[in-house]
Amino acid sequence: MEYQKHDMGSFNLHLIKTDKFRTVTIRVSMRKEITEEEVTYRNVLADMLVYSTAKYKTKRELILKEQDLYSAHVSASSSRSGMYNNINFTLKMLLDKYTEKGIEEEAIKFFSEILFDANVENKKFDEKAFDVIKKENKSIVESYKENTSKYSIIRLLQNMEDKPYKYIEYGNMEVIDKMTSESLYNFYKEFFSKSLIDIYVLGDIDTSKYIELIKKYFVFDTFKRKKISPIIKADKINKRIKTIIEEDNIIQSKLAIGCKIDNLNEFDRNYTLTLYNLILGGGSESKFFKNIREKHSLCYYVSSSVRKLDNLLIIKAGISKENFKETLKRIKKEMKDMTLGKFDDIDIENAVNNYISALSDILDSSDAIIETYVAKDLLNLDDIETRSQKIREVTKEDIIRVSKLVSMSVVYLLEGVKE
Repeated sequence: MEYQKHDMGSFNLHLIKTDKFRTVTIRVSMRKEITEEEVTYRNVLADMLVYSTAKYKTKRELILKEQDLYSAHVSASSSRSGMYNNINFTLKMLLDKYTEKGIEEEAIKFFSEILFDANVENKKFDEKAFDVIKKENKSIVESYKENTSKYSIIRLLQNMEDKPYKYIEYGNMEVIDKMTSESLYNFYKEFFSKSLIDIYVLGDIDTSKYIELIKKYFVFDTFKRKKISPIIKADKINKRIKTIIEEDNIIQSKLAIGCKIDNLNEFDRNYTLTLYNLILGGGSESKFFKNIREKHSLCYYVSSSVRKLDNLLIIKAGISKENFKETLKRIKKEMKDMTLGKFDDIDIENAVNNYISALSDILDSSDAIIETYVAKDLLNLDDIETRSQKIREVTKEDIIRVSKLVSMSVVYLLEGVKE
């Protein structure tokens, strides 16, 4: 796999050459500093642009064009990465050698039309298309509470600090209600002109050819923006744990715990913290799984995950409400044991092996490979080969030291009251 990065003036171009796939994947990644209102606008805009264009007025016309391009496919997604608000647009297409000469360029041209030639008239999006997308997004916002596991995490984050991670990823109903096709168009112009832009191209490509194709079809009316740190710093850690209990008409209660992480250096953030989490609650060999779920049968499930850019560790569990206090007690004990070094070399070895196995899986997915280069930009994360080496450098003392930087902050229980 060969990697090149080119400064194209208004954006960075990342070329990843590999013969592992029959397809070429192009991702246009746009990010800017997040605001709460823009979360909703971002979601609607991502859906809007891949629904129709000035040339292809309906979703059906757009899909038929994709089929003409040998089932090329354009998708959009929106997300948050720490302090950044992201929209990713992705094109997947077959190489010319598997189709016919010129299909790659035609698909790239089609992709650029989706981004730059939107279904707009009189400085507002087409009303009919806008109404469809707005209705779909309202339905998503109205229904997110139905997934009680996700809802419990959202309520947990809302009860932590006033940081971007408290913004609901599905959007805000009040913002959607006030949104118009004209205000969405204004956001579209602003987001495109004020975003940090990176374009990733992965496949068995002629790199010089793709530099020219990207230069030809992707012209942004902006200049390169100054980066900000994507990492959300934790405020002063309060040793007093806040507990919130809310009732819901469900059988299985949902426990969510937010832990702040303080003062990590780059190596600890990228490597030590990963092993700490794998040993604590990151899989079927973890302390949580073996001791809380299997040994004491307190949970239907229990696990932990890290949000490195948010400086958070999130613990979630499905429990019976009568097991709440005992489960919380056991979770605290397992976390305390980590600070006391009550884990073995075999725990570290298993965690390292699981990490390296996950790295090898990355190479089977074009999207996952691109994500590693995004992480390189955001977290200064190393390439896959270097990561396999550096993860072995983490010592037991490193893990103990990092475990002492993790502090439980908020405990949230969505208590099931249904018999």
